[in-house]
Amino acid sequence: MEPLDARTSRSRDGGPSFSLGSRVLRAIWSVCWLLLARWTPPPLHGWRAFLLKSFGARLGPNCRVHASARIWWPGNLHCGSSVLIGPGAIIYNQGRITIGEGSIISQRAHLCAGTHDIDDPHFQLVLAPIDIGSSCWVAAEAFVGPRVSMAEGSVLAARGVLFADAEAWTVYSGNPATAFKTRAPQAGAPSDR
Repeated sequence: MEPLDARTSRSRDGGPSFSLGSRVLRAIWSVCWLLLARWTPPPLHGWRAFLLKSFGARLGPNCRVHASARIWWPGNLHCGSSVLIGPGAIIYNQGRITIGEGSIISQRAHLCAGTHDIDDPHFQLVLAPIDIGSSCWVAAEAFVGPRVSMAEGSVLAARGVLFADAEAWTVYSGNPATAFKTRAPQAGAPSDR
């Protein structure tokens, strides 16, 4: 899904940011998630993964997405194996979001892969992918901004706000997030194999 040109769609004045076809697909997705997944109990991860894959998500084995998670468009979600997307997490993936093997997106964390060109008088929507490496943790209520890469094993502490890339096996906290310690690489992590 590519955004419309803001000059012609006049999105800043209330016009659409995406084509009618894109908006219809997203509406169908939202209704399907609401009716077929939102109410499901936690153990039905396989069913929710099936629904996400049906709308284009690429999920590795043993991915667990909680029913209360909000995913803008499954086709822009790529997850390795054993990824956990916790309760109430917001995956605002107008742009692609990739989450590596064994990573955790905790409850009410927010990943935002879209922004606007602030130098454009029409405020053009810009897709800005997020890459989260393997064995990462985005803790409760943390925010990962557009164009951010979190290297393998990095951690964003609870309610942290990350707008710059995170180095491997480093823990970040605060707003804006800064590195405050390193962590030991985990045995069995993808880079350890």
